[in-house]
Amino acid sequence: MKTEIATLANGCFWCSEAIFSRLKGVKSVLPGYSGGKVENPSYDDVCTGRTGHAEAAQIEFDPVVISFEKLLDVFWHTHDPTTLNRQGNDVGTQYRSAIFYHDDKQREIAENSKRELEARGIYKDPIVTEIVPFKKFYAAEDYHKKYYEQHQNAPYCRFVIEPKVRKLLKQYGKDVRNEFS
Repeated sequence: MKTEIATLANGCFWCSEAIFSRLKGVKSVLPGYSGGKVENPSYDDVCTGRTGHAEAAQIEFDPVVISFEKLLDVFWHTHDPTTLNRQGNDVGTQYRSAIFYHDDKQREIAENSKRELEARGIYKDPIVTEIVPFKKFYAAEDYHKKYYEQHQNAPYCRFVIEPKVRKLLKQYGKDVRNEFS
């Protein structure tokens, strides 16, 4: 089985990991930082908004089970791609919406996906998601990994992540792994 990598930024990486890790065909989701200019940034560095990094998820997936197109469909529908540098109460460039494509095929798929979404007129505001080449990914500190699974009763998890997970289950139930349905 040959896996592929997708690197997506759709706000808080705790949300991204909780969403994408539930999908059939996703082998792993690693929270981290991408799109910036500082080498080996820490969470504290990224939170300043001065490193240029976005909180991102690096997703290893089996394209035979789940396509990059399907990952993008979930990406578009589980965050607001029309808000610049923010998702809900999370504000700053580190929370921007971005697709970091790994090759020309991913770039083409991402651009087509964005165009099709815009043409359908689902959002009243323009989509501001960046579609930019992948350069480097830095894994987040260990305490960020599986954050939702380990802190489900924390207020942020209950009020921000849980509604996104419920939306995923409602809209993409057939694509969710059995242990999460």
